[in-house]
Amino acid sequence: MIKPFLEIGKIVSVHGLKGEVRVQPWCDSGDFMKKFKTLYFDKNGQKEVKVISCRPHGNVVILKLDGVESPEAAQNLRNKVLYMNRKDANLSEGQFFIQDLIGCEVFDADDESKKYGKISQVSETGANDVWHIKSENGKEYLIPAIPIVVINTDVENERVLIRPLRGIFDEEVNGDED
Repeated sequence: MIKPFLEIGKIVSVHGLKGEVRVQPWCDSGDFMKKFKTLYFDKNGQKEVKVISCRPHGNVVILKLDGVESPEAAQNLRNKVLYMNRKDANLSEGQFFIQDLIGCEVFDADDESKKYGKISQVSETGANDVWHIKSENGKEYLIPAIPIVVINTDVENERVLIRPLRGIFDEEVNGDED
């Protein structure tokens, strides 16, 4: 299910004396957060807050939020999760959020009657993401999210077509060779 509001990060501490907060970004980079002029304190978009300034700072992002003028006010926001409106992200064609992949059913690109399972998690490894696919019997498989494996990703219909690398989904290894 495509959620309209997505988690973008968590306020982890106060920064300085002017009410700024340090945010642990849960997105690709701190620069991504700079796109947003409004963020939300809830997953339904009811509690919005204007972003006055945003700057990456090492592995965190420093945010100045409207109405937060002191370290005490900033401290009251500690551990709060911030959400973004998906519509404000302006993703390019074919791009999607990791959260959109979770729960997608995975099928064989050459035989769509063959279902491998559902994506349960995505690990970011640096070179490429790795998708965790949980089969109906509970076994977990790891596939690299690379173009020769992932043939089609349709998050709107929660459906992914893959051409797995040899051996990933083999249930048994037998010594017989042809």
